[in-house]
Amino acid sequence: MKKEIPNPFLDGKCFFCGSKNPEGLKLKFYVDDETEEISTEYLPTAPFIGQGNIFHGGIQMGLLDEIMGWTSYVATGENAVSSEINVKFLKPVYLGKQVRIVCRRTSREGSKFFMHARIETLDSTVCAVATGTYHVLSKDRYERLIQGQ
Repeated sequence: MKKEIPNPFLDGKCFFCGSKNPEGLKLKFYVDDETEEISTEYLPTAPFIGQGNIFHGGIQMGLLDEIMGWTSYVATGENAVSSEINVKFLKPVYLGKQVRIVCRRTSREGSKFFMHARIETLDSTVCAVATGTYHVLSKDRYERLIQGQ
């Protein structure tokens, strides 16, 4: 069963998940208790055009980064930062076609989390896959990092 994950970022400014960012995507994230996957859905629209009617790859990479960050957060209750992301674009994602972004944690070594994420169409055609390494930070360290200290 899927349930919505409360957004811990109360200022609402995040481009991907911030509810108060007027240019943002305002994504909501869900956890599936059975599969332990984190997911969100998004309808790609202009202005995020790559070439022709194709959804820009850079925004796709951002979506994959965001879902992996949320997966780290759900697993630990703490924020994490990406240190490595590898993306493979398999099929085009077209504007106006809803996609699902899904992530699962594959392993952990100390403060490092390893993840696998994908962007797929609603009929389960996989369009992009990513692996990522994320470092979980203590609340104090995370606060210093985002304040530039």
